[in-house]
Amino acid sequence: MDDEPRPTAQEMIDRLAGPLSPWSRVRAMVALVAGLAGAAFVGALWSSEGALPGRTHLAFALFLAFCLAWAAYGGWLVTRRVPLFATDRVIAAWLAVVASAATTALVAAFTTPPLPALAVGGAFLAAALLLAVRAHTRRAALLRRKHLLERRPAPD
Repeated sequence: MDDEPRPTAQEMIDRLAGPLSPWSRVRAMVALVAGLAGAAFVGALWSSEGALPGRTHLAFALFLAFCLAWAAYGGWLVTRRVPLFATDRVIAAWLAVVASAATTALVAAFTTPPLPALAVGGAFLAAALLLAVRAHTRRAALLRRKHLLERRPAPD
């Protein structure tokens, strides 16, 4: 018989799922750098313009907020030192849903006729919602597995 103590469920999970794979770190860095670069570009463009209509200021503010949200997401992801159980994908999917919905609403509100903007924006919104549902489903499956591992009794 083996007198060595059996690892806990959390220790097993930690061994199986490292903090972030190299590919996940690359994706996180891309989100961080692209968000910061986009924010710098939009901010510089916005500040270099003279008098703009209110809706243009709203559009610039919205795009700047989206860029900063992606930069914050990338920064959060890069600093994680624990398994995320697909939380990163859920957050990214909801960022995409909010960005798609807000952009669609803004563009449709200020275009004539709004139908083409609504059609294209609706397609992007549908894709983002599909990704959000898939991310939630995957996260729920991973959390169920984790809970099963935690409740599994040690064999005698």
